[in-house]
Amino acid sequence: MNAAMDSTDIDRSPAGRADFAAVSKTVLREAGIGLALVVLIIVFSVTTQHFLTASNITNILTQVTINLVLSIGMTFVILIGGIDLSVGSVLSFCAVVAGTVMTLPGLDPALAVTLAVISAVIAGIGFGLFNGFISAYWAIPSFIVTLGTLNIARGAALQVTNASTIYSFPAAFNAFGSRTIYGVPVLFLIALLLVAIAWFVLAKTVFGRVLYGIGNNEEAARLAGHNIFFYKIAAFTICGALVGIGAIIYMARLNIASPIIGIGFELNAIAAVIIGGTSLSGGRGSVVGTLLGACIIGVLANGLILLGLSDFMRQMITGFVIILAVILDKYRERLTKA
Repeated sequence: MNAAMDSTDIDRSPAGRADFAAVSKTVLREAGIGLALVVLIIVFSVTTQHFLTASNITNILTQVTINLVLSIGMTFVILIGGIDLSVGSVLSFCAVVAGTVMTLPGLDPALAVTLAVISAVIAGIGFGLFNGFISAYWAIPSFIVTLGTLNIARGAALQVTNASTIYSFPAAFNAFGSRTIYGVPVLFLIALLLVAIAWFVLAKTVFGRVLYGIGNNEEAARLAGHNIFFYKIAAFTICGALVGIGAIIYMARLNIASPIIGIGFELNAIAAVIIGGTSLSGGRGSVVGTLLGACIIGVLANGLILLGLSDFMRQMITGFVIILAVILDKYRERLTKA
């Protein structure tokens, strides 16, 4: 009897009610995003002829994959109140580094691919460490730091390759990029695995809770004894590692590594995170919402192509979607504080 009473008291405590309210808001927010995705799918299914075909669905999932991987990393950064504008350029640098390693003469194909993956991830981690350290140590807004890194990474990619494209990867690697399981691209399944890992880290570990705490109130997190410097660097480093993985996925999908790839990828990643319900000011959001946001962008892009819109019109609509996402984020913030 006493144990039951204690359990009831705990469940009805202010902290318990606050946690329940926070979880409820997150579930409702993600349900709303999921509903928006369903509505978008219905609209394009009615207005286009080939949207719901198996081949097109596979194509959508393939297109979503790269942005989803980048968006997972961006979620970590935005949760602490930061932003990373360099992910597109860093992706191109990681790709050309991996491509250079993969095409070295005399290497066994399996070894070449393994070393390429490792080198891409290390390159991404290096840029992540750089962004996080500069931003945290000198208290410089990450917007400015990553804007500079954007140019550094792009210039380095052009310098390494002399502005040329790398190709002729091992046949097994090229084939892997187009492999599917029951119509679902293997690359997309890898992205879903990364979503699951990120969800666990953010929702079930102390590390994740501290990231949320920094985004909500950095000073309070510092006074609680947490090393803010470490956590900020860690968030950017995770983002960089995922950019390296994204570079490998891009190479597997298109079978090239080019210094000019990745232009504008950072905008799509930011849009996916914000559409998914993560606040630009930090402290609120989830990687599940990011998954839904990336799917919305992928479905929108594919549907607009099937409707026959020009590339210029698609760019304009994507821009409007980004602005709309920021406006919705402001309204969500007001509702949360209400």
